[in-house]
Amino acid sequence: MKNIKEIIAKNISELRKANGMTQLDLAERLNYSDKAISKWERGASIPDVSTLIEIADLFSVSLDYLVREDHESHEIRSDTEQELIIRAQKAQKRTHLAIMGISMQLVFFAAMIAFIIIVLCSHSSPFRWLCFLYALPIACIVALIFNSLWFNPRFNYFIVSVLVWSVLACVHLSLFVCGIEFNYIYLIGIPAETIIILWSIARRSKKP
Repeated sequence: MKNIKEIIAKNISELRKANGMTQLDLAERLNYSDKAISKWERGASIPDVSTLIEIADLFSVSLDYLVREDHESHEIRSDTEQELIIRAQKAQKRTHLAIMGISMQLVFFAAMIAFIIIVLCSHSSPFRWLCFLYALPIACIVALIFNSLWFNPRFNYFIVSVLVWSVLACVHLSLFVCGIEFNYIYLIGIPAETIIILWSIARRSKKP
């Protein structure tokens, strides 16, 4: 009987290839590095139990499937079924992207309505153009929520970074319109950006 590492390595590799995924694709889905996936598939190391469960759920197989060398015929999907599953996953991803895009567009649509209302009520209001700027951090929050639910969590660091700088821009320009010039507000973004970078490094280091 093969070593358990070799069995798990073979099963992960076969499932990944059967689902049309690269090692990088699988790494992103599991929030690991592609080097870790390579080690698993070479049998150099094995995932912990929680990760094995996550892999089993991802490929819709049992945990027992991953640690067994011989599989029953009904456990192995046909190529046609695999293709249908991949198509369904891609269609679901497109649907999620569309929902996120529409939600973000609704934020800017609301900003447009607010702009029109302000123009109708006060033609000389200096704050009317800020409606579109205020919409940016709100759109970032919407993107952050949907990305956390449906997409790669690694993109959250970029979204949070844009959110921080857009909020600082909103504060700066709001003060400027009020006659207060305070460019030093952007200095807050430096430690904030550093925290975001260190946060991303700390999260990645948990899963080498």
